[in-house]
Amino acid sequence: MKNNKNATRKYRPESAPRGRNITVKEENTLLPFLFETLKEQSRTAVKQLLGRGQILVNDAVTTQFDTALKPGDVVTISYVRRKVPFNNQLLNIVYEDDFLLVVNKREGLLSVSTTKVHERTAFHILSDYVKKNDPRSKIFVLHRLDRDTSGLMMFAKTRAVQEKMQSNWNEMITKRTYVAVVEGMPEKERDILTTNLKENAEARVYVVESGGKEAITRYEVLRSNGKYSLLELNLETGRKNQIRAQMEYIGHPIAGDSKYGAETNPAGRLMLHAQRLNFIHPETGEEMRFDTRIPDAFKSLVSKNW
Repeated sequence: MKNNKNATRKYRPESAPRGRNITVKEENTLLPFLFETLKEQSRTAVKQLLGRGQILVNDAVTTQFDTALKPGDVVTISYVRRKVPFNNQLLNIVYEDDFLLVVNKREGLLSVSTTKVHERTAFHILSDYVKKNDPRSKIFVLHRLDRDTSGLMMFAKTRAVQEKMQSNWNEMITKRTYVAVVEGMPEKERDILTTNLKENAEARVYVVESGGKEAITRYEVLRSNGKYSLLELNLETGRKNQIRAQMEYIGHPIAGDSKYGAETNPAGRLMLHAQRLNFIHPETGEEMRFDTRIPDAFKSLVSKNW
């Protein structure tokens, strides 16, 4: 298993992978240099070497085809397929092994495709990443976060893992904790919200007296200044828009959530963040625990005096 926290990797000369070293004689850019150097290989094969992280410039892996080369630079063509570094401003990989990817998603990024958006999604970004390491690789959806919700989510790397986790979701997910800034101050400092939820034709979820699907959320107020309150929320069920609909129902919508009744947008975003994710690993049986920081904007808003 591997905990991948770095966006880039650099190799020292003594630890560089075994391969062919070529010293650059004159200024050039990387891809034309490789085409000229590897005339015996097809252009597609050369591009695949670059995409798989098997090209190093001065002992640093690069996948950029337009990397500038100057005389004296050393280009290494590795005989060992290296793992391509992951670097994306909208998504950070916090854990990866042969079975799972756990990521920290920024607000504004869709989890999966819609009829209007196909490429700028967490699923697409991660699919592209695993295919660069191995064209046969795929990822599989386990759950979703709303576009405007930030925080932890995970994907399976095999169909078998997806099926195992989704069929035993309530047993395998041991904790899902969110933090949110809501308008006002809830009457109770901590409570269990048990409601029934339905979804209308406009994809808006709302509370109903009977029917629908049961949704259970435990919350606790962490800090409040009266105008805004920072809540920790633990899900016992995982219904669509569960927290957003329930916060509106009790009269304290999430700040920035105009769809669910918010009147203010102090941070220019929906103030909901998936902070903690604990689950039983589908292969090892070990309980995995992941936490992220509460966003600074959340803490600063409830610290202000209004």
